[in-house]
This record gives sequence, structure tokens and C-alpha cells, in this order.
Amino acid sequence: MFIIVPLFIAVLLKAADIWIFVDISWWWIVGAAVAAFVWFEILERMLGLDKRKDHAHFEKIQKERVKRTFDKKTKRR
Repeated sequence: MFIIVPLFIAVLLKAADIWIFVDISWWWIVGAAVAAFVWFEILERMLGLDKRKDHAHFEKIQKERVKRTFDKKTKRR
């Protein structure tokens, strides 16, 4: 996401010919888009960052479920 938002803003500024983006070539923006694609589709998967986020989310849900279950059991007694 840290690549996508600035890339989108750069495309808008370049298309509107605003500020310093008038002199920047479209190839810089296309290069940034390719870099974002490579990051999200190749490098993130190779480094396991996509799975790590999923595992952390599911671990949090599991811990909350276990806590709720044990809290219910202690209230019954």
C-alpha cells in the first residue's frame, strides 16, 4: 500500500500536468508501477509476508475464541 498511493497520486498529477510532474517522463511512473507489481506479486510471496499476515490474524481470532470459552466455563462453576 505504501507504493500504490504515491503511484496513484503521481499518475493524477502527471495527467493533469501539475508542478514538477510536467517534466517527468511517463516511463518513471510505469517503472514505479512495475516495481509495485513485482513487490506484491513476487517478492512478498517469496519472503512469506502474505502468509505471515494471515497467520497472525487467525492466531488472534483463535486466542479470542479460547479466552471466551474458558471465561464461560469459569462463570458456570
